[in-house]
Order: sequence, then C-alpha cells, then structure tokens
Amino acid sequence: MTFHTRLQSVWNSANSLVCVGIDPELEKIPAHLRDYREPLLEFGKGIVDGTASYVCAFKPQAAHFAAAGAEDQLAKLIAYIQANYPQIPVILDAKRGDVGSTAALYATEAFSRYGADAVTVNPYLGYDSLAPYLEYEDKGVIVLCRTSNAGSDWIQGVDVNDEPLYLAVAKQVRQWDRNNQCMLVTGATYPEELGRVRACVGDMPLLVPGVGAQGGDVEAVLKCGLDSQGNGLCISSSRGIIYAGSGKDYADKAGQAAKALAGQINAARMS
Repeated sequence: MTFHTRLQSVWNSANSLVCVGIDPELEKIPAHLRDYREPLLEFGKGIVDGTASYVCAFKPQAAHFAAAGAEDQLAKLIAYIQANYPQIPVILDAKRGDVGSTAALYATEAFSRYGADAVTVNPYLGYDSLAPYLEYEDKGVIVLCRTSNAGSDWIQGVDVNDEPLYLAVAKQVRQWDRNNQCMLVTGATYPEELGRVRACVGDMPLLVPGVGAQGGDVEAVLKCGLDSQGNGLCISSSRGIIYAGSGKDYADKAGQAAKALAGQINAARMS
C-alpha cells in the first residue's frame, strides 16, 4: 500500500480531514500530569485516545520532545498510536534538510528509530536532501512548499522563470514522486496560493497547517484545496485541540475540539 493509498483509506473510513498536531510543552500540559515520570508521553496518549475517532493523522512535533530531552517519550507515543490505532498515519514534524550521510541518518531517525509513517522535510538543498527519504517507498515524504508563516514570502515568493518559487517546488516534487509517497505543506493562511499548488500537482495530498490559532479559513482552504475525490487534505490543528482543556478532562475536551473541527470541515465540504 502506498502512502497516498493509505491516506485515501483513512479519509474515507474516518470521514475526516483533521490532522492533530501534538506539540506538548511541560508548562502548558495539565498540572496533574507534570509529576509523571514521562509526562509528555502521558499527555500525548490522552490526546490520541480522546481524538482518534475524529482524525485522519497525528503529527507529533519533534522539537517539542527533543528540547525536553524526551525523545524516548516521542518514540513510545508513536509506538502507542501504531499499536492502538494502526489505521491512522503518524507524521513526524521535523522539517529536516541536509544531504549525504547526514540526510540518510535523519531518514533512519524518522523511519527506523521513531517508526513514523511520514516526515516533513525541507527541499532547499535540492533532490539530494530528499533522496534518502524517498528510498523508503512505503513512507510519506512531506515537503515544505508554501508555508503558513507571515515571513515565508521572502523566499517562497521569489520569481523563478516567471513563477513563484513555491510553484517550482511543487512541480519538481510532482516529478520526483514516483511511488505516490509525497505530500506538500501548503498553509491555510494563503488559500489562493494553495489552489495554485493544487492545480499544479493534481491529486497529490497536501498538509495544511494554519487553521485555528493562525487564523486560516477552513471554507477557503476547502474551496481551493480539495482533490478530485473531495479529499486530498490533512488540515492540521495543534494548540486549538490539544489545549482545549487544562484539567483532568483535557482528553475529552480535545476530543470535543477535534470533533467540532471535523464537523465544520464536513459541513463546508457538503455545502
């Protein structure tokens, strides 16, 4: 099964385009978890259990674990998801970008050490930086394209042969994607440009951050970004879901927030 096929399967079975970003910070998680031996793992497991019925992917952020010296907790969280919810892909949000043996080791880290189903990568160093990841033909390779942050236009909007660089990236990744494993990161804060990427890459899946705290508009994203099957998007929300509650019922609150976002998306899809 290719990564694209796997996404289509979970989109259909879950009837959801929601991707939950798991970006834990010790000072922000519920107080009752902070004395646990592995607090970020406990928090993450609660988020996963509370939201799994309403999502198409989970996206733990590597730096949030690594900065706390909690890489083992990240590995255990990914293993927990795969053991209990094997149909839901796990995207390691690492945004790696290097070449040669370093890139190969980053790929090993993502897919062997952590066991992730996909990883985010930076294409700035060219094909050499993506090649080690593409060798894992059943894994997803999610390439930064038109990101949601306000300063991204400084490089992503530069003209290359009379088109912005982000479209050149999209076209190149489409050519490199021989095993139906690539996705592109396209921010919800730039829906028209997301639409230009969709027109460029056909039904290639898109990972869409920027809804919720960053203010991206769900209806605009759907109008511009759905694929020919009415799917094609992993719409990511992190803080708006994982910090929806701060007490012992935080997992239930996260589930309610994920359910509400999935409902909002599906209502807009049907309108």
